[in-house]
Amino acid sequence: MSNLVISASFRKRIQSIYPPRNRRSILHALHPRYYTMPATNEDSSCLFCKILNGSIPCHKVYETEHSFAFLDIMPTSEGHTQVIPKYHAETIANLPDEYLADIGPVVKKVALATGAEAYNIVQNNGKLAFQHVPHVHFHVIPKPNETEGLVLTLGQNWPQKKVDNDVLGTTCAKMKQRL
Repeated sequence: MSNLVISASFRKRIQSIYPPRNRRSILHALHPRYYTMPATNEDSSCLFCKILNGSIPCHKVYETEHSFAFLDIMPTSEGHTQVIPKYHAETIANLPDEYLADIGPVVKKVALATGAEAYNIVQNNGKLAFQHVPHVHFHVIPKPNETEGLVLTLGQNWPQKKVDNDVLGTTCAKMKQRL
């Protein structure tokens, strides 16, 4: 975020030059909350950073100050959308909180915009977790029927195992300490 400070003299100058109707938009545009500097963490080799800077075209669905949503070019169903932060972070653990706070509502809006009653939201972190592009991204995948969208093969499911309640308690305690 920019550290731009609007001085009192600059504010008075804007007030003397521009009518009240335009004055507010100019001052707001210069306010640090609305004024952002280009990301310094852009990775020139990152596919999603190239989409963000316009060097790779896309079908933009929605955009906010910190998030960008575009249609997947190899969709599993109509409306399959990628929602990415405008900040290059390989995993969600490296993403600044203001970007993370912004992306959740965008994912929700995009999911609703697909018009699908059923959909999957998928977010992978790291190669072992099947992340193919090293830039945080959320897949919004509409599930219109049994054969489109995210499809698990017959009998395939999330791998589950029975765990003792004491083990769950220990795991929970470890996680709470890390918070």
